[in-house]
Amino acid sequence: MEKEKQILEIEENTEKEVVSKNFIEQEIEKDLSEGIYSHVHTRFPPEPNGYLHIGHAKSILLNYGLAQEYGGRFNMRFDDTNPTKEKAEFVESILEDVKWLGADFEDRLFFASDYFQQMYECAVFLIKKGKAFVCDLSAEEIREYRGDFKTLGKESPYRSRSVEENLKLFEEMKNGVYPDGAKVLRAKIDMASPNINMRDPVLYRVAHMNHHNTGDKWCIYPMYDFAHPIEDAIEHITHSICTLEFEDHRPLYDWVVRECEFDKPPRQIEFSKLYLTNVVTGKRYIKKLVEDGIVDGWDDPRLVSIAALRRRGYTPESIRMFVELAGVSKANSSADYAMLEYCIREDLKLKRARMMAVLDPIKLVIDNYPEGQTEMLEVPNNLENPELGNRMVPFGRELYIEREDFMEEPPRKYFRLFPGNEVRLMSAYFVTCTGCEKDEQGNVTVVHVTYDPATKSGSGFCERKVKGTIHWVAAETAKRVTCRLYENIVDEEKGKLNEDGSLNLNPNSLRVLDHCYVEPALAETDVYDSFQFVRNGFFCVDCKDSEPGAPVFNRIVSLKSSFKIQK
Repeated sequence: MEKEKQILEIEENTEKEVVSKNFIEQEIEKDLSEGIYSHVHTRFPPEPNGYLHIGHAKSILLNYGLAQEYGGRFNMRFDDTNPTKEKAEFVESILEDVKWLGADFEDRLFFASDYFQQMYECAVFLIKKGKAFVCDLSAEEIREYRGDFKTLGKESPYRSRSVEENLKLFEEMKNGVYPDGAKVLRAKIDMASPNINMRDPVLYRVAHMNHHNTGDKWCIYPMYDFAHPIEDAIEHITHSICTLEFEDHRPLYDWVVRECEFDKPPRQIEFSKLYLTNVVTGKRYIKKLVEDGIVDGWDDPRLVSIAALRRRGYTPESIRMFVELAGVSKANSSADYAMLEYCIREDLKLKRARMMAVLDPIKLVIDNYPEGQTEMLEVPNNLENPELGNRMVPFGRELYIEREDFMEEPPRKYFRLFPGNEVRLMSAYFVTCTGCEKDEQGNVTVVHVTYDPATKSGSGFCERKVKGTIHWVAAETAKRVTCRLYENIVDEEKGKLNEDGSLNLNPNSLRVLDHCYVEPALAETDVYDSFQFVRNGFFCVDCKDSEPGAPVFNRIVSLKSSFKIQK
């Protein structure tokens, strides 16, 4: 009986394990169990034509994670087959992003352009097999001949050229005899195929362009659908994991590796992209935002490029959590930006010190505190994580508090400072408001209080309680800094796009507060250091505009969250 019980438990655990696997893992395990592949080898193959965004993070972490899970290998490869849009700047930024996310490709850094000679030889091989031909139709004529979903395509008049003629013309294309657009090399498949991608697709085009990696060595360049499967096959990739838009291209992917006769060709598996609601990821939109000076670069913290998220203060751990919560599926869906914010809060809340910073300052004077006296108070770094220890913070007669923490005529249930009310100064003393000073316009400039020395935090002698606690910084030792508060760069209520296709921008996407006061320790920070500012959110030291002793703080996220994790 006991043995049967153990067997049942094992079966239940096995079922749970199978159910917990996503569909890609299930397919990989099937391939391994059937001996189709003896190992797992994945890759991340971006085109270096822009900065990576949050959607690319899913692909990076998925491909790397699968290699790690099955004890396999992971390659980093640039699909640099289109020199018209590619730059070395993008190569460097992508490498930095991939390394920051923790995807270790070790010494396996490759470029598609490294394989141009092998791709050319594959094209010659297809010509010799009668599977490719040189076509003189223009790009517009090729589109017209291809037909559409309702109309079958018709064959090019150049489709019947002999192998010898095709070899000669293709060699001349390579040698620069023809101008751009004069000739292309096309696969000879099936112009009546219901899959338009299989209607004699273009494999090579003439392009007299300088390439960032190969210079002027080549004036013909392979098309992505031809180059990509060859790159995977050369690198012995087992599973080519890509997004759903390539599902209709899979028959062509399989045709290329099969007709080029690669041994144990890779298998393509598609998954849904990671979409975020109301964010800007399109390269042309970001490029215009940069050119118009609306953002200060591809890494502006209001964007969701990986560089922008890193600059704003997001961590690799928070991105990984977000990708895991989003999951892997075949169904297209959108994730709420609030889920990304939830992930960074969860990652930082126990790791970072809770510091005092006043973003909208008003002076507070403790009238009965000794003039000229400064005392050091012990303050816990994080009440939820005692392991972070304590720090010493200066306290004096004059402080800065948040303007919203004082009201002359407060509404009901307002528990902060107002005439006659007592509150606790965080980690310090109880103080009672006695009045305020105003300028000529009636704006409050100074709040006056008295303190009770017997109520010092941690002394254990105070028996009465107060409902309100406010944070502060000592005026004499406070450091003035700049803080930036961010909102979504697009107007969420009106939608992302206007009727004319332009972005519907939020005019309040950035607020710069240059009169903030912080604890003195916060002035001596390094770029990317992050903290929780009490009641104001999590902030990170900006990596571009900060200077030694004069940090600029970007708000990563506020403390409130509308996102609820599904359990």
